[in-house]
Amino acid sequence: MSDRRSEWNKYLLGSVLFLSLLIGGGTADGLYTDTLIEIAAIVSAAAVFSLTSGQKSPRSALWLLIGAVVFGVLQIVPLPAALFHGLRPELLLGDPWLGESRFGFISIGIGRTIECLLFLLSIMAFFLAVLRLRVEQVTALLPFFFIGVICNGLAGAIQYSLSDDVAIVGLLPFTINAGLFANVNHFSALLFVSIPFVVYFGLFRGHLLSGSFGLIALLLLLLAAGSRAGVLIGLTITVLSVIFLSARSRVSGFSVLLIFVGLSIYTMSAWTKLDSQALDPAFGRGEFARTTIEGIKDNWATGVGFGNFQKAYQIYEREGMIFREYVNHAHNEYLEITFEGGVPAILLMVGYFVLLLAALARVRRDPLQKAAFLSVSFLLIHSLVDYPLRTAALAMTFAYMNAIIFHKGFAERLSRKSEMIEIDHNGDKLLVPIETSS
Repeated sequence: MSDRRSEWNKYLLGSVLFLSLLIGGGTADGLYTDTLIEIAAIVSAAAVFSLTSGQKSPRSALWLLIGAVVFGVLQIVPLPAALFHGLRPELLLGDPWLGESRFGFISIGIGRTIECLLFLLSIMAFFLAVLRLRVEQVTALLPFFFIGVICNGLAGAIQYSLSDDVAIVGLLPFTINAGLFANVNHFSALLFVSIPFVVYFGLFRGHLLSGSFGLIALLLLLLAAGSRAGVLIGLTITVLSVIFLSARSRVSGFSVLLIFVGLSIYTMSAWTKLDSQALDPAFGRGEFARTTIEGIKDNWATGVGFGNFQKAYQIYEREGMIFREYVNHAHNEYLEITFEGGVPAILLMVGYFVLLLAALARVRRDPLQKAAFLSVSFLLIHSLVDYPLRTAALAMTFAYMNAIIFHKGFAERLSRKSEMIEIDHNGDKLLVPIETSS
C-alpha cells in the first residue's frame, strides 16, 4: 500500500509542474492563477512529506533554503526604527510602526513581501518534495514537463501562423502574447531550457528521430518568437547539449554531424533575425540597470523588501526617463534581488552559486543531471537581461531542474552500477553483483 501511495506522489508533483506551465505564465502581481499553483504545490508537497522516504536532502541546500526563509521573515518583523537611520534615504523610512512605539520594517511594502514569501515557500516545497522521490520517479516527471512545453509550443505555433501579433484576452487573468505566456522572452526561455532535455531524450532514451523533430520545432519557435536573447541562448545551449551529452551516448558520429549541419543553417537564420532588429534604445536595460544600482547604493545593507522594486525604483528615476510606461522590473534578476534584499540577498545568491558549481563535479557522470545543469545555467544567464524566474511556470521548472541536480539518488545509483558487472545470459544483458573475496 505504501509503494502504491508513493507512486501517486509522482502524479501529484507532475500535475503541479504541468499546471504551472499551463497557467503560470503571467508576470503581474496578485494573479489568482499563481495562487492556485502555490496552493497545489504546498498541498502536494505535504502529501509527499507525509510518507517516509529513503531519500535524504543535501544539508547544504537545506541550510541555504532556511537562510532564505529566515531573511524573508525578518523583512516583515517589526524592528527598532533607529536601526534604519543612515541605512536608507528618508523617503524610504516611512512612518514608525504603530505611531509612538517607534518600530519599523525592513520591507517598505509588507503585503508585497508576504506575497513573495508565499511564492518562495511554494517553490521550495516543490523542490524538497521532488528530492524525496526515487530516481525513477524524478525521471518520470519529464513527460509532464514535455506535455506542458508542447501545449505552449502549439499555442505559439497557432499564434504565429495567424499573425505577427496575436494577443489572447480573457482566457487567463493576464493577456497571452506568446505561447501561454504574457511575455515573449519568458516563452523563449521555456523553449531553450527544454532543449537539453530533448537532446537527452533523443540520445539516451532511444528516440533520436522524435528528439530531432522536437529539437527542430523548438528552434523554429524560437526564431518565430523573435527574442534576441532567446535566439542566441537557444543556439548556444543546443551546441553545448550535443557536445556534452553525445560524449556518453551510443549515437554515431554521423548523426552528430547531421545535427551540427542543421545548427549551421539555424545560425544563418538567427543572424538574419538579429540583424533585422534595432538595438536597445536609451530608455532600455542599460538605463534600468543604472537606476537600480543607484538604489542599491542607498539601500545596500537591508534592501527595500522583496517585491518592492517598482515602488522604490520610482524614487531614483531621472526626470527625463519618466514616461507613461513605468518600469516594473530591472530586467536583471541579480540587480533586482540585490536592490530588494541588500547584502544578505547577495550572500544567499553567492551561496547558491557555490553549491551549483560544487554539484558540477558530481553530475558529470549522469546525462540527465548534465542536461538539468545546462538548463539551469542558461536560465541564470538569461536572468542577466530579464526576469524569467518571476513567473510561476519558469520558477517551478527551475525548482524541478535543481532537484535533479542536487538529488542524491543519482550518485547512489551510479555507485551501485559500478559494483555490478554485465554478463550475457542467453542473448540478454544482465547486471549481477561483483563477487569479492575476503
